Amino acid sequence: MTNIKQIAKLAGVSVTTVSRVLNEHPYVNEAKRSAVKEAIEQLHYTRNSNAVHLAKGKTFLIGVITPYTNHPYFGAIIEGISKQANAAGYHLVIFHTNYQRHKEIQALDMLRTKQLDSIIICSRVVEMKILRAYKGYGPIILCEDTMQTEFPSVCIDHYAAVTCAFDHLIKNNYSKIGLVLGRMIGRNSHQRLKAYHESVEKYQLDARKEWLIDGIYNMTDGGEVFHRWDELVEKPDALIISNDEAAAGFILQAKQSGKDVPGNLGIIGFNNDSVAEMLGITTVSLPLEQIGKTAFDLSQLEKEPAQIKLEFRLIKRNTV
Repeated sequence: MTNIKQIAKLAGVSVTTVSRVLNEHPYVNEAKRSAVKEAIEQLHYTRNSNAVHLAKGKTFLIGVITPYTNHPYFGAIIEGISKQANAAGYHLVIFHTNYQRHKEIQALDMLRTKQLDSIIICSRVVEMKILRAYKGYGPIILCEDTMQTEFPSVCIDHYAAVTCAFDHLIKNNYSKIGLVLGRMIGRNSHQRLKAYHESVEKYQLDARKEWLIDGIYNMTDGGEVFHRWDELVEKPDALIISNDEAAAGFILQAKQSGKDVPGNLGIIGFNNDSVAEMLGITTVSLPLEQIGKTAFDLSQLEKEPAQIKLEFRLIKRNTV
């Protein structure tokens, strides 16, 4: 394997000059620079990227832990991370975990062994005590509503977002309100669930167990929610649904079955995806791409961790 000593010998220059040319140092005589480049070409020299990274103390790789890559919520966050990373000369290593704990730990182990400069966690199942064990190996950024001030985090206020959606349904004379979630566990889901229960209590409403549904992520899942709703004897008259894609699946299945939205049921989605605009779905708009951009920016900070909450917005359309 060719090394810089061989390049220096062929070019008739010092090893220091070769190093300067390789590192694009501006103060190198043009004749010597040309000689070095010609020697590099003749010897088919390729730099050892691991050695370069070791010398610089950086890999310029950011790990991104996400349960899904084909879900609009996480896709938009990853898009934001990617845009910011590309602009800064970084590359992403995506860990598609499907909420499998061991895959999240594999990513953290790569941070520990210096194969990654930092990790951004879009959503997780790994416990906070595990994250603390890896904290000293590099920045770990959380995209969740957390009170853990030792980790940088960026999120929206999921509690306030669900409360806003619930209040809007109440103002439009809905009184039997159900909640559809992606999952029951997780900090963001916990906040949505807490807001729902406390809103039910605030307005002294009925809330049946079967009106609370989880495991709903995509359009097909939304269609299944419609069938479950349609089979209920005592039906909710409105649903706050985990995301716009699932809400769209519900609405399309309802129309195929001859049901009217909002005639038979009021619907509020989340995210403000393009499908929400196409179908006129009332939705809570979340700045998902901005969450990703901010998460990357937090990974570059050397000062004390920051906890950032971004604004959401209720967009009123046809389904409420």
